[in-house]
Amino acid sequence: MFNFASTSNKFQYIVLSLIFPSCSLFNVSYPQNINEKPPNIPDSGRLETTSYMATDNSDVVSIETSPYIMVDQFGYRPQDRKVAVIANPQRGYNSSDSYTPGKVIEVRRWSDNTLAYTGAPEPWNNGEVQQSSGDSGYWFDFSAVSEPGHYYLYDSATNKRSHQFLIDRDVYYPILKAAVRTFYYNRSNFAKEAPYADPNWTDQASFMEANQDTEARFVDDKDNKALVRDVSGGWWDAGDSNKYVTFTSSVIHQLLDAYTINPSAFTDDFDLPESNNGIPDIIDEVKYEIDWIKKMQQEDGGVLIKVGTIDYQGFTPKSQDPRPRYYAGACSSSTIVAAGHFARVAAIYRQFKPLQIEIPELTERAEKAWNWYHNNPKRDDCDSLEIKSGDADRPLEEQEGDAVVAAIYLFALTGEEVYNNYIQEHYLKTRPFIGDRLSNYTPHHGDALMFYTTLPNSDPEVKAAVIKKKTFEAQQDREFYGFHPEQDLYRSYLPDETYHWGSNNLRAIRGSSNYDVVVYNLLPGQEQTYTDVALNSLHYFHGVNPLGMTYLSNMYLYGAEKSVNEIYHEWFTDNSNWDNALTSNGPPPGYLVGGPNKDYTGNYPRLQNQPIQKMYADWNGSTEDDKSWEISEPAIYYQSSYIKLLSHFVGNNN
Repeated sequence: MFNFASTSNKFQYIVLSLIFPSCSLFNVSYPQNINEKPPNIPDSGRLETTSYMATDNSDVVSIETSPYIMVDQFGYRPQDRKVAVIANPQRGYNSSDSYTPGKVIEVRRWSDNTLAYTGAPEPWNNGEVQQSSGDSGYWFDFSAVSEPGHYYLYDSATNKRSHQFLIDRDVYYPILKAAVRTFYYNRSNFAKEAPYADPNWTDQASFMEANQDTEARFVDDKDNKALVRDVSGGWWDAGDSNKYVTFTSSVIHQLLDAYTINPSAFTDDFDLPESNNGIPDIIDEVKYEIDWIKKMQQEDGGVLIKVGTIDYQGFTPKSQDPRPRYYAGACSSSTIVAAGHFARVAAIYRQFKPLQIEIPELTERAEKAWNWYHNNPKRDDCDSLEIKSGDADRPLEEQEGDAVVAAIYLFALTGEEVYNNYIQEHYLKTRPFIGDRLSNYTPHHGDALMFYTTLPNSDPEVKAAVIKKKTFEAQQDREFYGFHPEQDLYRSYLPDETYHWGSNNLRAIRGSSNYDVVVYNLLPGQEQTYTDVALNSLHYFHGVNPLGMTYLSNMYLYGAEKSVNEIYHEWFTDNSNWDNALTSNGPPPGYLVGGPNKDYTGNYPRLQNQPIQKMYADWNGSTEDDKSWEISEPAIYYQSSYIKLLSHFVGNNN
């Protein structure tokens, strides 16, 4: 059950720090001026929240920042391991640079330059060049520094410093808030207005004109007015403005996993229109999507698969898009995904009195979808692709696993043995038991199975099989589980083949899957190696990577000094008022981009002949030659994976 009292202190602390800067629980300085910008960032980079960077210290700012002394640019919790990576480029776009650190690295306080710690950097793998990054380098462990405050690393031999970082028990809370708020900015048919949207990112509701989402046409019978349907609501899927039921398969469950595992991370004051209604804002945001999926369900229980446009034109801001909208028909894949969503959400709503009234309807919808799926043909060819662009179909094999997921949440909701029997008879058809680890490309399969093991009336044999498989993987699968120092200079290993489109998604999933070992207490006494994987995944996203860049958009006033400035998105498009965070409004803060992609098929010059981990560029070109969507596009499934990972280290879940 959500405990509001348990999380109130940190928010009081931030507010009090703004009003009374001298009143600081941890001697951490937060600036008074909410428009204060970090050093060397123009006013156009101002964000919608107060700065979490320390007040400028001219002596520190005058020291040149090295792009090769890499830290988590947001910071670290006091109790966690803290290891900087010092890179020496050998191959790739920056191969003409080099960096050799001095024998001693200093940790200095940002406020007054006083010394907090000194230590020696250690060569990684005896100076070996890592093939996937094209770099050699060093590690500098400063875990001994735990006093809250703002710091930087200083190399006196080169007179270079790292980016600033914060040590604080709640260092990741504002980052979580920004990441969750990207779903608000991706709401379709919803006005983004003050005070919930920063003036830089306001817009009227999109797709609300004639022949758009409130009166969309059936794509296979466009002139039949009798089939006009209200399919308004929900989130845009990614940088495009289409909406796919099947593409939410992991999203809803990951967001609810994050809340269920650590409710203290999620409060009711994320500055959403629903804030302060007595319901955690993460639940309000999920409800916005679920209310749309309700509209996608037919009377017979079947669920429509997709909503969107039938061409590739782009309009910015999105309220100016005049294109007619269409929906595609019901399919087995979308229907069984919706069954699981309705059941999961109905069970969650039990915790919140204002939402309990919806439980009977959601239960009925889940059961109708379940029955429709089993009484109609299973198809993987429902999407004709006339609605652009992603293929919403799912393989029949994946649908079988999604049926087990739905059965698990229906069983948890209703307690009916018909669903438990189905789980016992079909759990081996989930992706984890047919070669895809317990959580990988379909994380909601493995996550549902682990959830099933917590139910008091789960089948003992199934429970034992799931725990055995997960535990065996955690002990034996060195590519996916456990921290192994020799694998990656940047401390967040992924196999080379997984640096494909959306590689950041897999990195986040890998982090959470490792942390499951801790959550479910699978290997007592061995928690540290799996915690390290999860935290190092965050540090990679936050700047400890070959680009030395935070892979979240426009995070300057949250503490990042080098952040993603451009994303591929129909609203925040190239040459618009929202093109670049340093030269225009840029995109809002907190979008996780797809990440390095070795399979990139465009011709952007910066990406030619790069090591795998350097196959990323900060641009949003929209031509067929650019194809930036293969690199810098965000997506709701990347976002939910990141939010779940980050939430493990926010609030009282220490």
